[in-house]
Amino acid sequence: MAHLALSAARRWAQAPLALRIAVIYLVARVVTTGFFLAAASVSTSLSRFGADAGLIDFVLGWDAQWYWLVAESGYPAELPLTDSGDVAENAWAFMPVFAYAAKALGFVFGSWGAGAFLLSFVAGYLACLALHRLLRDRIGASAATWAVVFFAAGPLAAMFQVGYAETLFLLLLFLALDAMTRRRYAWLYVLIPVMAFTRPGILAFALYIGLHGIVRWVRRRDDPLTGVEIAHIVALGALATATGFAWQLLAGIVTGDPGAYLATELAWRRHWIAGGVEGFVPFEGWVQASQFWFGLWGLPGWAGPVALALLVVAAGAALLYLPQVRAVGTDLRLWSASYLLYLLAVFFPQSSTFRLLLPLSPMWGALAVPRSRWWRVGVLVLCLVGQWAWILPMYALGNTFWQVP
Repeated sequence: MAHLALSAARRWAQAPLALRIAVIYLVARVVTTGFFLAAASVSTSLSRFGADAGLIDFVLGWDAQWYWLVAESGYPAELPLTDSGDVAENAWAFMPVFAYAAKALGFVFGSWGAGAFLLSFVAGYLACLALHRLLRDRIGASAATWAVVFFAAGPLAAMFQVGYAETLFLLLLFLALDAMTRRRYAWLYVLIPVMAFTRPGILAFALYIGLHGIVRWVRRRDDPLTGVEIAHIVALGALATATGFAWQLLAGIVTGDPGAYLATELAWRRHWIAGGVEGFVPFEGWVQASQFWFGLWGLPGWAGPVALALLVVAAGAALLYLPQVRAVGTDLRLWSASYLLYLLAVFFPQSSTFRLLLPLSPMWGALAVPRSRWWRVGVLVLCLVGQWAWILPMYALGNTFWQVP
């Protein structure tokens, strides 16, 4: 028996990396499908998906409906308004790349939904390959493989199988981070614009490019920085910033309202704030949300901002000092800090918060650094428990404001 196990382990180790990751990914997708089937079986008439919910309903649920609307009808030239005269939710909140790429695949496979599923599914596998490549030179091949396991089976693994833009964005992000860390800056002139029109977040990448440039300048004696590289870093930072605001500009041109995009995004926030939202103020969302959630939980409102401040300090300390986090390298820590600061500036924490943390997925590498088998298996078990704990309320039981993925 021991000989057979050893032989199997050797064959596994000798198998091509792409095949090993494909096996990991497919097993993870089978597990997620099982969770979806279980969620469908317990879905009732009280759920938004109804008592006869099926896998196709989940694939096409929630934001997938908006992407489908974009693919079929495009973007409104006139912003829809609520009865009170505020801008209502509309398609301008959803970037075009995923919607139209899924439509192109749908021409081949029969429907937009089929195209969306395949795009998310395949992009997820390629993202696993890209994540392994991104991490293996920093934490070793074995730990990088475990990071892929955690990523593929993580609490938000449902995103690999639904019509959301997340997995496509993650693929592009991992490729962009890999290009930055390997100093292959030319690739980013292609990746950055595509990322910018896939989902929000490219402004965080612009900040990361700036921090990357500063670190390289500070370390230029030990890590030579050429004039060509300086030119690339400056140009890429400008490109990421410009494309980060391009969608807002385009929405303003088409609708004739310069604030169309921000007003559209605030339409979702308005449901959470008593008295509505006057306008966008950076960093205000988290303060408002902390007071909202603490009040909802029966806790003093003042405790919310205090807890938020402690959370920010803890996140910063982890990025600076935890040895497991430091092991993934300076660039990935800079990206994580940039993205967290971006979320802190623009986001209102609500039921989609965990999904919006997916761009921090390179940090799975930090959890994979400890070599203890019990640790790694324990993390995997927690990933699977978290996955079911997320799918159950969001898909099987979802019938209220905090159950929207």
